[in-house]
Amino acid sequence: MEIPINYNAPMIMHIDLNSCFAIIEQQANPLIRNKPVAVAAYDTPRGAVIASSYEAKALGIKLGVNVREARLLCRDVIVLTPDPEKYFDAHRRFKKVLLNYTDQVTPKSVDEFVIDFRGSRAVQRGLDLRDVGMQIKQDIKESLGEYVTVNIGIGPNRFLAKLAAGLNKPDGLDVITGDNLRDVYSKLELTDLPGINVRYQARLNMERIFTPLQFLDAPVLILRKRVFKSIVGFYWHLRLHGHEVDTVDFGRKSFGQQYALGDKTSDREQLSRLLMKLCEKTGRRLRAGDYIAYGVHMWLNFENHTYWSKGKKTRNGVFATQDIYLAAQRMLNDIIIPARVTNMGVTVFNLQPGKPEQLGLFDDTRIDARSLAKAADMVNDRYGEFTVVPAIMANMHDTILKRVAFGSIRDL
Repeated sequence: MEIPINYNAPMIMHIDLNSCFAIIEQQANPLIRNKPVAVAAYDTPRGAVIASSYEAKALGIKLGVNVREARLLCRDVIVLTPDPEKYFDAHRRFKKVLLNYTDQVTPKSVDEFVIDFRGSRAVQRGLDLRDVGMQIKQDIKESLGEYVTVNIGIGPNRFLAKLAAGLNKPDGLDVITGDNLRDVYSKLELTDLPGINVRYQARLNMERIFTPLQFLDAPVLILRKRVFKSIVGFYWHLRLHGHEVDTVDFGRKSFGQQYALGDKTSDREQLSRLLMKLCEKTGRRLRAGDYIAYGVHMWLNFENHTYWSKGKKTRNGVFATQDIYLAAQRMLNDIIIPARVTNMGVTVFNLQPGKPEQLGLFDDTRIDARSLAKAADMVNDRYGEFTVVPAIMANMHDTILKRVAFGSIRDL
């Protein structure tokens, strides 16, 4: 069944902070404004750039290049390491501004929000969403700082709002409606569409779909049966025509932490110490979300470009850091390490709500691991991260630093 274009008034707004980490650093330090700035995971030569200012992007310093390459492109580039608390504070300020307009505000990442204005006071007063967007821009400057800019897109669904937000960076404001939709598509490439990567592009090309307009006009049957080979093809047909299909929240499936080793090692004792800290960070997030996990997964990447991973369900729920660590350490004990480890990670899965909880015989006693974990978390919440830690983690304050997770801010 072919679906017509949605000509309803655009009521969805997508807002993202331009060059988020870099521009927040430039706002915080006027001396580095209007200069090439790169925020890298580490300031060592092989540290990967995770954000760059527009001045740096103009010189080719983009996401994924390493610090050595960045300095070759521009010897005066200013390289900074991430300051997560600074970005989290900006995220909270950002959200507070948007909540002044409607309570239908959905964070998509640390620097992106979707706002549904249907039924909002601003729309009820007859305001044009373009004017609302301009006012939001001003409010954000007053809250986050005069150097901060945002891109705003308005559309009839989330997909078109996000597409509109990327049309004129930086500091743009664009609207896509049923009336101008075909004109917008005519000026874009397939990979300009949010969610279409080179793999999807190749699938579309195989069916002689080379442009967004051809994608828009492609029969549903072709998209569903031959391009995507699933219901996803029908969802893309709806999305492209301005109908909403992206509002489903599938809930939390897992918690995890990973670490790229600055000092690669095959020493099991050192790996065990790193593993404990990964488990502690994972456990803290698990408990903060009030979940219990019934599975632990662990993986390692090695210097010889091989990898190892294993997941195991647990008979009893894991909640305390020690429980996660014991399950992961058993898996680590069983593997043969063929080369130095370059990356490692731990994930807990099969989540169940922490409440209501089944009380055990020894709950609320001194040997109740769950109560002990909660008490340690309360101390760390009050006095700072890793104030109370297992002995194996002693002197590891500068190892596995706090990072900003891309694509999710549920723990914020």
